[in-house]
Amino acid sequence: MSTIPPAALWRFGSRTLDLSARPCVMGVLNVTPDSFSDGSSYRTVADAVAAALQMVADGADIIDVGGESTRPDAAPVAAAEELQRVMPVIERLVGKIPVPLSIDTWKASIAAAALQAGAEIVNDISAMTFDPRMVEVVAGSEAGLVLMHTRGTPAAMQKDTAYLDVMAEIAAFLQSAIDSAVSAGIQKERLVVDPGIGFGKSAAGNLEIIRRLRELTVVDRPILIGTSRKSFIGTVLGREVTDRLFGTAASVAVAMMNGASIFRVHDVRAVRDTVDMVRAIISPEFV
Repeated sequence: MSTIPPAALWRFGSRTLDLSARPCVMGVLNVTPDSFSDGSSYRTVADAVAAALQMVADGADIIDVGGESTRPDAAPVAAAEELQRVMPVIERLVGKIPVPLSIDTWKASIAAAALQAGAEIVNDISAMTFDPRMVEVVAGSEAGLVLMHTRGTPAAMQKDTAYLDVMAEIAAFLQSAIDSAVSAGIQKERLVVDPGIGFGKSAAGNLEIIRRLRELTVVDRPILIGTSRKSFIGTVLGREVTDRLFGTAASVAVAMMNGASIFRVHDVRAVRDTVDMVRAIISPEFV
C-alpha cells in the first residue's frame, strides 16, 4: 500500500480531502456587481443558490463565495456591504449541498460570520496580511485556510509586477505565511497555498509561474491555482473574458502536471473533465 504524501491531504473540520485520488475543483460564486468575469450574474440570492447547486451537479468539490471583487484596480467594499452580499447565500447553501463552502475574503469579520454560519474554508488573498485579526479568527476555528501570494492591494497590485525571481519570492512569502499560521496555532494540515495568478504579476510572470509551479512543492502543502478566464489568457490568445474556456483548461492541465491539485474556476463541468482526464493520463491506477 502506498503512503499518501502530506501535501496531498487537506484536513479541516471533520473532512479530509485526498487530493491524490481526486483533484479538487473549486467553483467560483461571486455575488458582486463588478467581478471581472461574472459580475451581476446572480442578481438574487435564489440565482446564486441555483448556480451553486449546478456547480455541485457539474462536479465541484468546494463552492467559493465572494462578495468583493479583487480584480486589478478594484475599489474596496465596506464590510457591511460585503456581509449583506454573502451571508444570505451562505445561509441558504449550508446543509443543502454536500460539499464545503469557502468564504473568499481578507476581512476577519466576514470570515468569522461565514464560519459561524457553516462555511468551512477561508480563502484569503492576502495570506492574513491585510487584516491581522484574521489569524485569531482562523486559529479559533477548525477551518481550512488558503494562503495566497499578492503584492499590494487590488487597487495597486499591478503597479509593480517585476521580480528578480518570481518563484523564489512566492515560495519565500508563502513559507513565511505558513510559519506564521502554525505559530498562531493553525495546524499545517489545514493550510493550502496559492501563488496568486494575476495578483501583482504580468502576463509573462503568470506563464512563468505555471511553467515553474513544481518549485512551489518545497512548502509541502497542496497547491491551489486560479487561472480561470484571467487577463493573461486574453493577452496570449486575443480572447475576451467570456471566450477563455480553452485557454483556462490548458492552463489547468499544465498546472496539474506541474503539481497543482486544487483549481478555482468558473466553468466547473469543463474543468472537472480536464482534471479527470489529466489524472487518468498521469495516474492510470485511477481509471
